[in-house]
Amino acid sequence: MMLKTHCFRLTPRQDLKKALLEYCMSQDLKAATLLSGVGSLSEAQLRLSDGNKATRLAGPFEIVSLIGTLNAEAVHLHIAISDSDGKTTGGHLLEGCLIHTTAEIVLLEIPCVEFQRVHDKNTGYKELTIKAL
Repeated sequence: MMLKTHCFRLTPRQDLKKALLEYCMSQDLKAATLLSGVGSLSEAQLRLSDGNKATRLAGPFEIVSLIGTLNAEAVHLHIAISDSDGKTTGGHLLEGCLIHTTAEIVLLEIPCVEFQRVHDKNTGYKELTIKAL
């Protein structure tokens, strides 16, 4: 099994979630994980723990953690951001997280599996299922 890394940079005003999904689509990624994501946001949209609505936050913020699973159909990412006082907030990444200065992204493509999202009646969300290729 040969693992492949994808390294790229996002620029000001790009939507972080949309840009990551667009990249996965352009590369036809079946399964990937985010190895590293650092940079800054001018504003953030998060779904906080156990919440069901978006919380909008005005930045700027530093991205101090960005993790999750991705493919060409969906991304499931959690982010932690800190403000100018170092206060950290985290949650589920939603559209509306706009890059402030940059975002440096490193993805690891996993070629032997395909990530799929299937509705789980227990959680009410589309949850990860893994298909061997």
